[in-house]
Amino acid sequence: MATFEFKLPDIGEGVVEGEIVKWLVKEGDAIKEDQPMVEVMTDKATVTIPSPKKGKVMKTFGKEGEIAKVHHALVLLEVEGAGGTTAAPATGTSATSGSNGHNPPTPPAKASAPRPPPLPVRQAPASAVATSQSQLSTKVLATPVTRRMAREHNIDLARVSGTGPQGRVTKADVEAVIGGGAPSSSGPAQQARAPSAPLHTVHGDRRVPIRGLRKRIADKMVKSKFTAPHYTFVEEIDATALVEAREKMNTALKKLGDETKISFLPFFCKALVGAFREFPEVNSNMDEATQELIVRGEYNIGIAASTEQGLTVPVVKHVDRLTMRALAQEIGRLGSAARDGKLKMDELTGGTFTVTSLGQTGGLFATPIINHPETAIMGVHKMRKRPIVDEDTGEIVVRQMMYLSFSFDHRVIDGAVGADFAYAVLKYLVTPELLLLEMA
Repeated sequence: MATFEFKLPDIGEGVVEGEIVKWLVKEGDAIKEDQPMVEVMTDKATVTIPSPKKGKVMKTFGKEGEIAKVHHALVLLEVEGAGGTTAAPATGTSATSGSNGHNPPTPPAKASAPRPPPLPVRQAPASAVATSQSQLSTKVLATPVTRRMAREHNIDLARVSGTGPQGRVTKADVEAVIGGGAPSSSGPAQQARAPSAPLHTVHGDRRVPIRGLRKRIADKMVKSKFTAPHYTFVEEIDATALVEAREKMNTALKKLGDETKISFLPFFCKALVGAFREFPEVNSNMDEATQELIVRGEYNIGIAASTEQGLTVPVVKHVDRLTMRALAQEIGRLGSAARDGKLKMDELTGGTFTVTSLGQTGGLFATPIINHPETAIMGVHKMRKRPIVDEDTGEIVVRQMMYLSFSFDHRVIDGAVGADFAYAVLKYLVTPELLLLEMA
């Protein structure tokens, strides 16, 4: 018999580590080739990693809730054969949002003894440990978002005092360093921001761990709000013509025997493409590492979807190339996959702009948070029949009215540009036949 050390594969999209969400095997289990072993949550999705070989689980590295690093050992297997082998990092792993993924390519093996990496341990104060900077860095507990924030600001996490559980370095700790003061567990400001003792609970209270997708959502929202100075522009539109255009399209499809139902989202997506062509800088990503705005040449729009696990943003690729019918079908397919937990990694990445819809919930409007590293987002809100004054006749008429809210990254999109972009979108929605001029 031989041993086989399987390492966390390269998941892509710049992901360097992930949180172990759930172990699907335990030490001593017999395991088949391609059998799911562990679910790992990255910034993008939950990746279910299968076994590349048949064998017996000798050891698992890391507990649920801990951080696993790419190219570091996850599982040590006992397999048939002679001599110890170590799994080289695999690439191209597919992903799902909380479901079993596809198999990664079987990694090539090379002869060596299994050498599991040290698991993260609580960081001691830098002054109390006579260790090199690189050695300290490997022992720091921090989330992927916190580590990325530290890298972007050239901060050595080994020199930051962690105030989170088990000495974990939190985003607040890194923010304190960026703000000009090294965090100290004894400082009054630090104590106010991150209490050293848990909050008191009484009978009837319950503690709900913030883990998995919910934790990733929290990290990403804080990252966006901390990094991008938001401003929001809100405007009301008369959507009566939009409602009529949608009804005509669905009626025509029904007569053709086509069961496709077109919602308002395809109209919003097409209107955005028309506005992007007038204001290309809004269809962009902000590269924090180089401080450059990447104006995207593709129109890939994320559609925020509410799931049992939390908010997920599947991405509709090449919106400009799809017909209204095809766009409606793709939005429906991605929404179903999100709710069923069957999204692939490619369907969660590559977005250039996001649409979030609260139309079914109600409320007048909201101030949506930008989906970092994008630079803008559009919120769609409830449509209501209301009496308004017709500007042409002066008469009071009942119209279908709704609000749209746009949030922009003020570092790269000025207020006037954001407002002009919003009105460009509204132009296509108020007069939907103009969308025909923008069809590819």
